[in-house]
Amino acid sequence: MQRHRPKVPCKVTFGSNDNYKFRVSPFHYLPPPILFYLSSASSFFWLLFHALSYSRRSTIQFKHWSLSPPRDSFLHHRNLIRNSVVRVADLMNPMGTNAISNEELKEIENLGREDIEEAPVVPDDVSRIAPWPRQITIRGLVASILIGAIYSVIVMKLNLTTGLVPNLNVSVALLGFVFIRAWTKILAKAKIVSTPFTRQENTVIQTCAVACYSIAVGGGFGSYLLGLNRRTYEQAGFDTEGNNPASIKEPGIGWMTAFLFVTSFVGLLALVPIRKIMIIDYKLTYPSGTATAVLINGFHTPKGDVMAKKQVHGFLKFFSTSFLWAFFQWFYTGGDSCGFVQFPTFGLKAWKNSFYFDFSMTYVGAGMICSHLVNLSLLLGAVISWGIMWPLIRGLKGEWFPASIPESSMKSLNGYKVFISIALILGDGLYNFVKVLYFTATNIHASVKRKNLNTFSDNQKPLPIDDLRRNEMFARESIPIWLACAGYILFSIISIIVIPLMFPQLKWYYVVFAYLFAPSLGFCNAYGAGLTDMNMAYNYGKVALFVLAALAGKSDGVVAGLVGCGLIKSIVSISSDLMHDFKTGHLTFTSPRSMLLSQAIGTAIGCVVAPLTFFLFYKAFDVGNPDGDYKAPYAIIYRNMAILGVEGFSALPQHCLQLCYGFFAFAVVANLVRDLGPKKVGKWIPLPMAMAVPFLVGGYFAIDMCMGSLVVFMWHKLNKSEAGLMVPAVASGLICGDGLWILPSSILALLKVRPPICMSFLAASAS
Repeated sequence: MQRHRPKVPCKVTFGSNDNYKFRVSPFHYLPPPILFYLSSASSFFWLLFHALSYSRRSTIQFKHWSLSPPRDSFLHHRNLIRNSVVRVADLMNPMGTNAISNEELKEIENLGREDIEEAPVVPDDVSRIAPWPRQITIRGLVASILIGAIYSVIVMKLNLTTGLVPNLNVSVALLGFVFIRAWTKILAKAKIVSTPFTRQENTVIQTCAVACYSIAVGGGFGSYLLGLNRRTYEQAGFDTEGNNPASIKEPGIGWMTAFLFVTSFVGLLALVPIRKIMIIDYKLTYPSGTATAVLINGFHTPKGDVMAKKQVHGFLKFFSTSFLWAFFQWFYTGGDSCGFVQFPTFGLKAWKNSFYFDFSMTYVGAGMICSHLVNLSLLLGAVISWGIMWPLIRGLKGEWFPASIPESSMKSLNGYKVFISIALILGDGLYNFVKVLYFTATNIHASVKRKNLNTFSDNQKPLPIDDLRRNEMFARESIPIWLACAGYILFSIISIIVIPLMFPQLKWYYVVFAYLFAPSLGFCNAYGAGLTDMNMAYNYGKVALFVLAALAGKSDGVVAGLVGCGLIKSIVSISSDLMHDFKTGHLTFTSPRSMLLSQAIGTAIGCVVAPLTFFLFYKAFDVGNPDGDYKAPYAIIYRNMAILGVEGFSALPQHCLQLCYGFFAFAVVANLVRDLGPKKVGKWIPLPMAMAVPFLVGGYFAIDMCMGSLVVFMWHKLNKSEAGLMVPAVASGLICGDGLWILPSSILALLKVRPPICMSFLAASAS
């Protein structure tokens, strides 16, 4: 059979005998769907840049203003942070939502409060904001790629070990500042003149890098895409009804990259036409975006260098310590259950039930970033599951489930672990889904009513001059509506064609249905995120998962549900993230055009980097092994959600349904008490979503994160002002140092280089 030869660019040379010789481009070896999509994407970037440039030439030119906003502006944004409605629980959502706690907002606010308040008013004619094409620089793109790649490795490790990924946006903004300041100082010492480093460039770097690593977080590598592989199918049970062998699709760089390109760009354009309504008219706070803007503005104040130097010193110190510690530990992991990661801190019996401190600096740093409530909820979930429930259910072997079945079977102990986790996740997710929808509807109604009243009022309070300037900048640097609509339609058509070719189980009309409703869902999610900082994209995805799994039936339901979940989740999540970035750009005087283009560039880079990062782990480590380090817990959770959508409750083991009812009700009641009960009581109610993760993973990482929380607590007691400044930098250093060691360790594993020593721990009687 003749190999399909795609039409690709080739060079023609003439030999001595005048025969044509072809030197085929390396693109020749890519699959046709990827070639088609790469050509479409490159055409889109070309069209986007020239359309924005043309639009800019056709707008009225306004006088530029100062790079350093006056003091009142910073005080106004500080009050925005204080008054924003934030759910502390979702600072670190195990399903990937990006929320931020009041404690973290206060820490960020404290980072530069004195510097910000003392920032002088710079006259309008002193410095001018660069036009939007000059806000995107070559050095900024290089820094974004490096930071995005580093954080892709870090979050991929978190995804494949526990599935918990903290909000790292502040850390990325700090690293972007560090990279460019170091670069400009090196050039200055070499007597080379470089362009000044502005807050606009810092914002663009942060946006591009976050867009890059966000693909690794939300691309489904630890959940719905990995749930399609053979190992997850086998864990779900060969004899489980609805778990069809035809629903297996092994991971591959080619189809994963194509899938990410197809699904990721649609969400970028879904809400662009209403960005002015969300940011200026509705005045949504977007607390994460506001906090990042305050941090970036603080870096670029007259005293920002002093603050930044302290943070950079702390970051580098703990980065090097964490990296060297990970390197040192590697020498003692020359076998299964070896090394410091298996240290029986609380004794061997506790170690067998996953209660030990594994010296993971990544999770200690994550615990420093997360709120105390998140970390304590994780520990409570570990105690309830691994300390009480699993030993009791294991003792009922032979009564509740056959003793001959291994515990890893879904008809045995593992089934209880998975489905009770699902019950907690669904209970918490459903409650917050309804809550945010209600909150969104009531606030939109109130905004419309208020706007109608203001129409007939002559005594409207004038906006501060800084807000007028920001609004003018935001409205002046417009993004053509025709471009957003045409881009959305183009990418939707490509998806409708390509996705059914990749996954025949997901019919084309399901994709059409998804893209028709996606903008409405994206608006609801973005509006809710602007009010509460809760990104509910995974909950929208889970609704789509159950609906599509039920509609597609037994033969196609699992694949249709998992892939459909990815479609909806990608659109809804990316559109919400873009609104957060627009808010940051609004507060830092950064052009929306440069923000959109940098987000698109970061997304494109992430679509290439994320699959490569995943395969680095997939080939070097035992990903998906329930007894290993890389359990990938959400892969089995998502596959079983799809099976539930197909088969209903018949897939559950004996007595599991009653336990699921109880934990689902607990999740709803816990949220009700937190929201409606007295504040003194509500602040101590555990978070069901956080409690669910240790049910499947174990208690060791919860202990790591509680150690990080303890460090922050003690630091605040001893020196509150220093803690507010240094905690984000130190935590970022610990996470980056330990995470960066993954690169050399995975390369050594691929080269079959094993550590020379196995340090294990045995009972004295066994020796």
